[in-house]
Formats: sequence, C-alpha cells, structure tokens
Amino acid sequence: MESALEARIVEATLRCVARWGIAKTTLDDVAREAGCGRATIYRAFPGGKSGVLAATLQREMARGIAAIDAAAREQDTLEDVLVAGATTAARLMRDHAALQTVLNHEPIAQQPLAAFDRMTKVYAAASACAAPHLARFLDKEDVAAAAEWVTRVILTYTFNPAPATDLCDDGDARRFVRTFVLPALAPPSAARSSR
Repeated sequence: MESALEARIVEATLRCVARWGIAKTTLDDVAREAGCGRATIYRAFPGGKSGVLAATLQREMARGIAAIDAAAREQDTLEDVLVAGATTAARLMRDHAALQTVLNHEPIAQQPLAAFDRMTKVYAAASACAAPHLARFLDKEDVAAAAEWVTRVILTYTFNPAPATDLCDDGDARRFVRTFVLPALAPPSAARSSR
C-alpha cells in the first residue's frame, strides 16, 4: 500500500517526466515538485531516481490494468470485451502526459519500457488482466495463449499506431477486433454470432 508521501513523490515524478522527460528529470526536481527533500525521497524509495522511476512505472501499470479490467468486466460479449480493453488501453496511453513525453522525445535507450525485461512484465500483467475476461468465452486450454497474443497485438498497435487504425476510436477499434482479432480467437461461426 502506497503511503501519502510515496503517492506525492510519484505524482511529482509524473509531472516532472511529463515536463522534461526521464533523462532531464533530476531527484532535486522531484523533491522540489513534491515539497520534500532529497533525503526524504531516498528514505521512501531506496535507489534514488531509479527507485522512484520503478515505483512510478509499477503504480501506473497497476492503475492502467485496473481501468482496463473495470471496462472489460462490464461487457457481455467477447467482441465487446476486446473493444473495451483496446480502447481503454489506447486512451490511457494517449492521455498519459509523462508516457507521451517519453515516447515522443526520449531516445529509445532511455525509455523505461524499452528494456525487454520490462516489456515482458507489461505483457505479463496485461495478459493476467485479460485472461479471466477471455475465459468467459474461450476454451480453458486456449485462454493463456489467447490472452498473451491479444495483449501483444493491442499493445503493439497502441505503442505504434497505424495510420488507418485508431484504437482510441470505438468504430476503428471494433473494425480492427472484428477483422483481425476475433477470427484468430474463435471459429468463424462463433465470431459471427458475437456481432
């Protein structure tokens, strides 16, 4: 459970990264933004800047997963679950100021998600979120592989949008899901019946 101080430092980190990016954000910047001293940050997050960044990434991943889970939970069909998951993920990423600054202005080597071990954690968390929702519609033995595949496809299109497919748009997301995702997950007759 995050303390009030930790939450304040994480929020300050997000504001600083949105303003300057990861490379240019210093621990002094975060301390000033959070209204505390550097020593307080080191006590709250051993490891200094890398500890704060890791905690911030972890918190933001958990927040995003919770939002996607809530959106998918409200849906009654496989198609609607996939559309809700895709649009929620895409909008969260599009509207996340710190993430957009990093993606648009930092060299790939400085991006915290660029490391393969971190992307593996992102895929694992997103797959774990997707699995129970897919389990309502797919055979048990297919759920884990389907959850990982869907997660990789959606996140790839979210991180690297295609000009003709805007997953933030409900209509585009639904066309994408109907055309490419549903046919890969269900027999053709089952995919047609979920429309």
